[in-house]
Amino acid sequence: MRVTITARHTDVSGDLRRRARELVERLARVAPRPQDAQVIFGDDHDVAIVELRLHVARGDVLVGRAEAADHRSALDRAAARVRRQLDKSPAKRSGPARRRARARGGDST
Repeated sequence: MRVTITARHTDVSGDLRRRARELVERLARVAPRPQDAQVIFGDDHDVAIVELRLHVARGDVLVGRAEAADHRSALDRAAARVRRQLDKSPAKRSGPARRRARARGGDST
């Protein structure tokens, strides 16, 4: 899987880049057929901004965007938002949970 890390209007340390790559690789283990990911670090009026985009199967894009006082905290929050989306994903559900969702009309596959 290809991981692209971009810094806009800010400098990002090597440690933070490694941390971003590790988080993306962890998310990729849970994602259905991950294809590529982008981590975009930004800085806007002394607020650290991180946007994490994970492209998965069927052209779906999971996006987590977070703001914090520092980039590491924002990265962790953005990764948590993408992880929450993966946990809620219907492709993740299987077995009895998926059958219950289908019976309620929550899953049309």
